[in-house]
Amino acid sequence: MRTIILYLLLASPALGDTPLNGEAFEDLVLGKTLTFSVGDAPYGIEYYAPDNRVVWSLVNGDCVNGEWYEAQTASGPAICFEYENTEAPQCWHVFTDNGKIRAEYLNAPGTTVLYEAAETEPLICGGLGA
Repeated sequence: MRTIILYLLLASPALGDTPLNGEAFEDLVLGKTLTFSVGDAPYGIEYYAPDNRVVWSLVNGDCVNGEWYEAQTASGPAICFEYENTEAPQCWHVFTDNGKIRAEYLNAPGTTVLYEAAETEPLICGGLGA
């Protein structure tokens, strides 16, 4: 029983931890290129352009264009991304931890948590900067 309770605590936002809404998210990311990790492993890089547009790149350097929007869930606002190579939106609860982003994947709860590792240089996609 303790294992189940511990798992639920680890998979859930901390008490009092409120997900960011779209306006707060935009204030954090607009015009930035951020690198994200899963644990200690690099995961990908995303550039946040005006008008909720994004360019995402996994660590292999392949880039894909998309856009983000705010959606409401039973547990608070979510930030959802739609990319040109996916059919379903990818939604996240986004939080700030010590001024950096923590994003918890809602499509498969408890599976992926991304952490902002650093603000980086602009993306290079197919030889073009994003």
